[in-house]
Amino acid sequence: MSSTLRFNDALLITDRAFRPFQCVAWAPQPGSGELSISVIDRSSTRLLGRTKLSASTYSDAEQLASVLQQSRAALSEQGYALEPWSMPA
Repeated sequence: MSSTLRFNDALLITDRAFRPFQCVAWAPQPGSGELSISVIDRSSTRLLGRTKLSASTYSDAEQLASVLQQSRAALSEQGYALEPWSMPA
């Protein structure tokens, strides 16, 4: 059984998953329950990746961990070095 995450907890986890890069999150349409995530380089000049998460994804710890691992793998395949990360317990 997976645990339910609060919105702010999901944001903190997502931010930590993409260090040393910056993670920017926003809700494209307030009330839609969707969250857009962009990963940018430290100088804020280059977009490295972008994804959209539904409320059911970012509020479920297992689903969020899976999406973040996939996104990290995609960035690694593009040659970006991320700090070690694991989903907090």
